[in-house]
Amino acid sequence: MKKLVFFLFISTFSLAQKDGFWDKERAFTKEIKLGSGNRTLVKVDELPEGTSEFVYRISLIDENGKITTSLASVLKAIPDPTGISQGTAGAITLTNAVSGDDTCIYGIFTSEKAGTQFLKDGKVDKACYSVKEAINKDSKVISIKNTSCLEHAPNIWFAFENKNWVMSTKIVLEVVAWVDYKMSRGWNLETKKELMAIGERLDWYKKSPKPDAFLAQFMESFAAKYKYSEFKQLLPVEKTRAIELIKEEAIKQSKQTNSYLKEIRYDIRMLMMNNKDKEAIDKYQQLVFDKALATDLDYSQMGALYLKTKQFTKAETYFNKAISLNKAEIRYQLNLAHVYLFTDRVSDAKKIHEQYKNQNISEYVSWIEATKSDFESFEKAGLPTQNFKKILRILD
Repeated sequence: MKKLVFFLFISTFSLAQKDGFWDKERAFTKEIKLGSGNRTLVKVDELPEGTSEFVYRISLIDENGKITTSLASVLKAIPDPTGISQGTAGAITLTNAVSGDDTCIYGIFTSEKAGTQFLKDGKVDKACYSVKEAINKDSKVISIKNTSCLEHAPNIWFAFENKNWVMSTKIVLEVVAWVDYKMSRGWNLETKKELMAIGERLDWYKKSPKPDAFLAQFMESFAAKYKYSEFKQLLPVEKTRAIELIKEEAIKQSKQTNSYLKEIRYDIRMLMMNNKDKEAIDKYQQLVFDKALATDLDYSQMGALYLKTKQFTKAETYFNKAISLNKAEIRYQLNLAHVYLFTDRVSDAKKIHEQYKNQNISEYVSWIEATKSDFESFEKAGLPTQNFKKILRILD
């Protein structure tokens, strides 16, 4: 295997990382008694998800010797991996001061097979990293992202050979991982591709005027809410619900709510034109009102649906809500006047018409023109027409 260059003191790390922690709770410690000239292989517990660097310390001590201060304790004073890069002094603080005169060589392997071969022949040419000169203590911090053979390795093994001629030795191996908060959530390049594929299948991604902005926000919001492992454990119904909720959040965060509502309003109008009123009401309720996205336009349009289907009480409620949200839009006043007319409150309807009959609904449509057009539509829809003439007399 090609030898790899390790960046032992992390002056080569790009920036000091404050976005992680030393996982002292899951620190690995192993005492190994090794006879003269013997070899051994030690499997390190699986590194925590999100490990971007790890530091290890090897101490060879006399039979009755003890480690006075654990590596995990030493790291309490070092806020992040770059704290070990402050020259020689930083390295010495990691190394156990009570190491004896015993010596060993060691290597780090990423497969048990390669490590087992070392037990047979003592060769470290297949090691991911090795020290061939006999040492009595050592400590290093290793960047996984800068070490290709470690990047996707599920486990690591430390292999040792006691270089004492006669005496056995006691080796203490300590390993502590630096866990990056973002990486610990499990969203790497490959898992993000999975998330991207989900986002690209969403209807809104295909309709959005800014699909890339929506997709980026969808992925960011999803990764912030769920760890990858949590996402994979969701039941299908839970996953569907989660995707829908985060889609809505991404629409808001990417400032596409207006475009989203515009698309839904168009769909609702098409359903109304095709006399699919119940379907239109259900869709509007589900996609807009249940999600608290409704504006005055939506209350007005839903009111029009209730008016068309002769649900006059509901229509009145929605028109009044539209008016409360936008008092300047007199179209809503006209809609309310229609409700009064259909519920035999003709005098109330007349008051509204008297107040606004000389104004325009829009730049090109007058109140009178809008009223007559609405009456024609109501007649075609089968709504009661007996009070229309009472209003038209006021307008003429």
